[in-house]
Amino acid sequence: MSALASSSPEHPVGSPPPVSFDNTAIAFATKSDAQMRKAHLLFSSLEQPVLVRAGIPLSAWLLRIGFPGVRLLVKHTVFEHFCGGESIQECDAAIAALGRFGVQSILDYSVEGEKSEAGFDATTRETLATIEWAATHPHIPFSVFKVTGLARFGLLEKLGARETLSADEQAEWERVRERVLRICQRAHELGVRIFIDGEETWIQDVIDGLGEEMMARFNRERPLVYNTYQMYRIASLGNLRAALERATSKGYFLGAKLVRGAYMEKERQRAKERGYADPIQPDKAATDADYDRAVLFCLDHLDRMALCAGTHNEASSQLLMQELGRRGIAANDPRVFFSQLYGMSDNISFNLAKAGYNVAKYLPYGPVRAVLPYLIRRAQENSAIAGQGGREARLIRGELRRRKQAKALLGPGQQVQ
Repeated sequence: MSALASSSPEHPVGSPPPVSFDNTAIAFATKSDAQMRKAHLLFSSLEQPVLVRAGIPLSAWLLRIGFPGVRLLVKHTVFEHFCGGESIQECDAAIAALGRFGVQSILDYSVEGEKSEAGFDATTRETLATIEWAATHPHIPFSVFKVTGLARFGLLEKLGARETLSADEQAEWERVRERVLRICQRAHELGVRIFIDGEETWIQDVIDGLGEEMMARFNRERPLVYNTYQMYRIASLGNLRAALERATSKGYFLGAKLVRGAYMEKERQRAKERGYADPIQPDKAATDADYDRAVLFCLDHLDRMALCAGTHNEASSQLLMQELGRRGIAANDPRVFFSQLYGMSDNISFNLAKAGYNVAKYLPYGPVRAVLPYLIRRAQENSAIAGQGGREARLIRGELRRRKQAKALLGPGQQVQ
């Protein structure tokens, strides 16, 4: 039966649940006052661009050389806030805490840029382990992997430039395809949906090709493999439309995860250095517009695809909620998910989940040193002018004030809700 016909008893089709992203009591329900103060200190620090520019390279260097105490400092500050742990088992507490409030988790082994065949094979095994874990866990609806965790970046660059591979490189590429196939095959066997994350534009066409190859094989009954579309890329909306045309003509479902993007400065710099047209949208407004167009396009074709809206943008989240209601699609329709990163935008994630929408947090994990590139991106993202960090700090300050005021009104022994 079509999921369009299903609805939550609390939230009937056509009546979108009211959601306020300013409700900090719901947003930070899992966090103690001490955790809130610690998070506020972190985000306040990330609001200082000079501190971030100087502190990140220094911390990364000290961590790489094994300087005493630095690993523990990183683990109990930025790592603790943005990651679930160093292993799947260590993530269990975070998964349970999120799950109690209806927020699901996506285990993300955030080790990037492996360079050896042994490293690629180890990442493959770890990704398979996340699929096995998800298959038995009620709060883990997806698994995820990056192709650069399974393949040498230089090989992907050569393929992206359409250069001829040597015999050894061709054999190397076949091993990459076999790793991706093993992951998607296992996900299909266990019924676990899986994301292929987006990466740099000059290797993304190769990743897109792999993703569509896997979808043609495993998305015959329903969307199971999802490709990622970074909407700060000018070509992404057209690529999404073309991908659906190919999927429809070949008889498989398209899985689409929409994000804004994570490599803008690197993309612009490379285009400038190499003298080709900048592949990134001219400004944030253009990115936002294409993101919202992509959301509407996915909803227009929900009979042939599934959507995961990966966004920290409140306006885009409100648009998707409104469109679900307008189109008579249930808040908990399994073809539509919202997603945010762990440690960020809890005001969106928890308030959406409270209203009955499908929400899943990316929950990165891995050894502290190995996930450093991920942590650096989060720190840089949150230090941007008028960016995420300022909003997070403001929300936390508001919740701490609310709790203080509530405590003043309570009698001895009573707890703030």
